Amino acid sequence: MIREIRENDFDGLLALYMQLHDNPFPEKDNKILTLWHAILNDPNHHIVVAEEDSKIVSSCVCVIIPNLTRGQRPYAFVENVVTDVKYRKRGLATACLSYAREIAVRNNCYKMMLLTGSKKESTLRFYEQAGYNRNDKTAFIQWL
Repeated sequence: MIREIRENDFDGLLALYMQLHDNPFPEKDNKILTLWHAILNDPNHHIVVAEEDSKIVSSCVCVIIPNLTRGQRPYAFVENVVTDVKYRKRGLATACLSYAREIAVRNNCYKMMLLTGSKKESTLRFYEQAGYNRNDKTAFIQWL
């Protein structure tokens, strides 16, 4: 099932995020729970998940960014695309990205952007097959 995140999905999402860049599971303290509730209550912040076997096994984040150009149409930014290693090659990440696209369309976005740190050709082809291209823009990152 592909859907947006729910409040009780915190532990499942963070367990999945441990597979993203070897993230450690954070301490469940007031700071992270305040951040969690801020994300849940932000109408422009969407966490899309794929659930199988009562477990969150794939996800992506889609943030809608208000914009003063392009007829004041917003754009969407997609990040944190991850699928549990045991559930890969089943189309779950593609389904999450498609759901994110539906969110962007509903919000009248004029474009979607996605960044990946992967240099693997198979990963880059995966994103191209999901409708993204690597030719129109050049991304630059400044780590803080």
